[in-house]
Formats: sequence, structure tokens, C-alpha cells
Amino acid sequence: MRDDRITATPVDAIVPVPLHPARQRERGFNQAEALAKWVAKRTAIPVLDCIERRSYTLTQTQFDRSERMRNLRNAFALRKNSAVVGKNLVLLDDVLTTGSTLHECAVVLRKAGAESVRAITVARG
Repeated sequence: MRDDRITATPVDAIVPVPLHPARQRERGFNQAEALAKWVAKRTAIPVLDCIERRSYTLTQTQFDRSERMRNLRNAFALRKNSAVVGKNLVLLDDVLTTGSTLHECAVVLRKAGAESVRAITVARG
């Protein structure tokens, strides 16, 4: 969060990448949400849980970039009553591989009127 590319514009909220409800029940938690709460506590930037995962997609680990994009197409949507218009948001996910998950989430946020969407991850795979 100290990187100039993130802090160049004030951040209004941190948006964790969602899991499908069934996958979250399997795991017992959403690692991106847990990380977002940890970052929020240390930065005083609120977490905005505004994206939902509508499709139960296959795990991305076995796909190449084009297959990942196809697998995630229309998998995410803005939650009802989520106010993102004009906001500068930071998407947070645990691992960045091809960027397809972050890309799809950013498309949803930008279409909903977010001013800017940046992304942070903990690891690169």
C-alpha cells in the first residue's frame, strides 16, 4: 500500500476479490477478504464488499491465459446497492497469475462508475 502507483490518488476503499458462496463454504473463509481486513486495519481504509461471484468457475490453476479469461467471463457482478460511482478503489487478491480475475473484477467496477481501480496481491504465481 506504500507503492506510489497505489497512493498517487487517495484510496476510498479496498475491494476483496470474492469467492463463490459454495467455494467459500468449502474453504471456510475467503483469503482475499481476510487480507483486505488486515490491510484495512493498518491503513484505516475501509473494506467495501461490493462484488459478488455469480458463477462457480473451475479452478484457474489448470488454464492458460485465454482459457482463464473465458472461464471468468460474466462470473462477477456488482452487489445490489453498492455505491462505487466516483470512488478510487483498490482490488485485493491473494495471488496474481495472469491477471484475469483482477481484470474481470475491475471491468465490473469501472462499468458501475468507479473513478479508478488499482490492484494489489500478496503473491505472484
